[in-house]
Amino acid sequence: MSTADPAEARPLVLVVDDDEAMRRSSAFLFASVGLEAQTFERADALLAAYPGGDSGRPGCIVLDVRMPGMSGLEVQRVLGERDCPLPIILVTGHGDVPMAVAALKAGAFDFIEKPFKEQHLLDIVDAAIRRSRETIAVADARRAVEARFARLGKREREVLERVLEGKPNKVIAFELDLSIKTIEVYRASLMEKMGARSPAELAHLVAGYRAAAKTRPA
Repeated sequence: MSTADPAEARPLVLVVDDDEAMRRSSAFLFASVGLEAQTFERADALLAAYPGGDSGRPGCIVLDVRMPGMSGLEVQRVLGERDCPLPIILVTGHGDVPMAVAALKAGAFDFIEKPFKEQHLLDIVDAAIRRSRETIAVADARRAVEARFARLGKREREVLERVLEGKPNKVIAFELDLSIKTIEVYRASLMEKMGARSPAELAHLVAGYRAAAKTRPA
C-alpha cells in the first residue's frame, strides 16, 4: 500500500449514461472542478472496467436509471454484491422517481432528476465524495487495528481478554498460572503493540474492531 493517504487521493467520478452529449458534458463539468471522470455508454462496460471492492480511492458513481441493457437498479444490485464502497447517485427522468426512491431504500446515496442544474449535480457529487473519504478512513482505521491484533502472541491475547473483563493482574496470573510479574510484562507488551495508553483506550479499539468485523461482508 502506498504511504500516501488514500482518502486524500484525487477523486474519481464514474459516469454511466447512454447519451453521448451527457457523457461529454459531465466529463467536462467534473474536470472543471478538478475531478477525474471516466465515462461509460453502457452498464456492462462499467462492470467490466470496475470489478468493485475497495480500491482505496475516493469517488462516486453517477448512474442513469434507464439505459439499454441493465437498468440502474440492476447495476446497483451487482455493485452491492461486489462490495462496491463508492456512493451511487442516480440520474432519473420524471417517470423514474419511484424507481429512484426504491434505489435509495436499497442504499443509493441520492438521485437527481432531469433536467438539472450543473451546480446541483456538483453539490451532490461533492457530498458523495465526502462520504467516500469517510468510508476509506474507517476502513483504514479498521485495517490498522487488525494489523495490531496480528502482532499479539497467544499469551498476550489471553491477557488482553481478561484485561477487557476488568480483571486485576493477580487474578489474571492465577487464571493463567503465571506470576504477576509475567502478567505485567505481557500486559505492557500488548498495550504497546495495540497502541493503547490506557485500558479504556484499549477497550475502545477492540470494541470498534469487533463491531466492524460483525458488519463486514463475508
